[in-house]
Amino acid sequence: MTSTAASFLLFLTMKSLDEAELCFPELLNSSCRKAMPPHSVSMLTYISLSSIFLLTVTLNLLVIISISHFKQLHTPTNLLLLSLAVSDFFVGFLMFFQIVLIDGCWFFGDLMCILYQYLGYIITSSSVGTMVLISVDRYVAICDPLHYPNKVTQKRVKICVCLCWICSAFFDGLLIRDYLEQPGMHNSCFGECVIVNDYIAGLADLFLTFICPVTVIIVLYMRVFVVAVFQARAMRSHTVVFPLKSSVRATAKKSELKAARTLGVVIVVFLLCLCPYYCVLLTGQDTLLNASTAAFVICLFYFNSCLNPVIYAFFYPWFRKSIRLIATLKILQAGSCDTNIL
Repeated sequence: MTSTAASFLLFLTMKSLDEAELCFPELLNSSCRKAMPPHSVSMLTYISLSSIFLLTVTLNLLVIISISHFKQLHTPTNLLLLSLAVSDFFVGFLMFFQIVLIDGCWFFGDLMCILYQYLGYIITSSSVGTMVLISVDRYVAICDPLHYPNKVTQKRVKICVCLCWICSAFFDGLLIRDYLEQPGMHNSCFGECVIVNDYIAGLADLFLTFICPVTVIIVLYMRVFVVAVFQARAMRSHTVVFPLKSSVRATAKKSELKAARTLGVVIVVFLLCLCPYYCVLLTGQDTLLNASTAAFVICLFYFNSCLNPVIYAFFYPWFRKSIRLIATLKILQAGSCDTNIL
């Protein structure tokens, strides 16, 4: 139920094969067979994953450099975006292995298979955890704005982000601890990369990395949405009555509401891209999918990682400005980290 995207796609594609070639021709009796999906599906998957790979690595690297370099961007909310960008950046590298797996063969050995799967688990869990932290950040900023500066500090956010990654590594390590000790224990042939968890572990993983976090995210953002609408109406009526006194306060409120709207878009896109994959696992309908449908679900799963920087580019002027400074190499100049980026 909780196999990674790689083994999920490998399983689905191999079920629909009538013709196959050996992954390792020299191992006639023990080699796995190559998957032979329709040529159109194979080419579409290859082109899609390759394009997503390049976009994901490039765009998220720009986000990482921007937030890390410019001091004005060292805010609690941006630190959460930095954590999300780091996880999305590593997703880009995982897609390289997914591209290799298009023909259904794993050529990197059992140990690399486990490490690849383990890294995939950690990245997915930490991304979901970061989304929960973003929801909490916006909830406090909108619903309790007077105490936000004291409750949400850079130090606390750094601690929460570190705990998110550490807990993800620890929990996912428990899930595959047997495979770390005996890599390839469930492989039926050479060239296979499969992890099979028991029912209890799979249920716990699905609950802790999808059902529970998604529920928290939806509940918090529904509350944020209701309060944001109320505050927007209050600001409009207050501005009409007291135009001079409310100008500064209204500007600050609009900034918080804009941030909430932008991050709300990020969360909605995140859920839309990941829900099809997890819904398939949850309902157990993976055996009913054909190769083309499986490829679409996996590409959509990965596509989310390159969408976040695109959303930032549309909604955040500071990101567009930082891209120009990075592209023109002005960040290499002395004192560039103090540039007014906002």
